[in-house]
Amino acid sequence: MTRTRQSAKAAGATFERQVADYLAAEVDDRIDRRVKTGRADKGDIGGIRMRGHRIVAECKNHARLDLPGWYAEAETECAHDDALLGVVVHKRRGTAKPEHQWVTMSLGDLARLLREANA
Repeated sequence: MTRTRQSAKAAGATFERQVADYLAAEVDDRIDRRVKTGRADKGDIGGIRMRGHRIVAECKNHARLDLPGWYAEAETECAHDDALLGVVVHKRRGTAKPEHQWVTMSLGDLARLLREANA
């Protein structure tokens, strides 16, 4: 069965919900999916914070990887949200468990995250 635009959007929404629910249960119950705002989008998941700084999460459920494009999108949304950093949460084929999905960020973002965690 080929994926249609409608089925792709549904898969993306389901993936975002799974990620948000997992993070809310494991980290902070204020974490949730964000409403889409078009050009001024601030990421797919809201409420992720570290020491008062926002972190943007862009979720992707695609068969083909596009890490450069997805990361650029996360950076743009990070700027829209005035967040500390943005991460890409992307589907790991072969497992549906939210805790087994991939998270991609730049080394600079990892350094910022670690500095904040250790401040």
